[in-house]
Amino acid sequence: MLVLSRQRDQSIIIGDNVVITVVDVRGDKVKLGIEAPKEISVHRQEVYEAIQRENRQAALLKPDDARLLGPNAEAGEQS
Repeated sequence: MLVLSRQRDQSIIIGDNVVITVVDVRGDKVKLGIEAPKEISVHRQEVYEAIQRENRQAALLKPDDARLLGPNAEAGEQS
């Protein structure tokens, strides 16, 4: 793991198109600003882990389970 020190308003560049900037520091909390292209997803770790869990659960659904999601689910429509 690369460990870098930054102060408020300083940035880190990842590749050619991701910029992470320290926006604020208060006590033990750091607020970061992240600039990245739309095709790069950016999540807090706990959100990413929740998405992964939900995706694993969804992959376990059987075709008949779609009816539990509602009348439009079988047709692939979103409600």
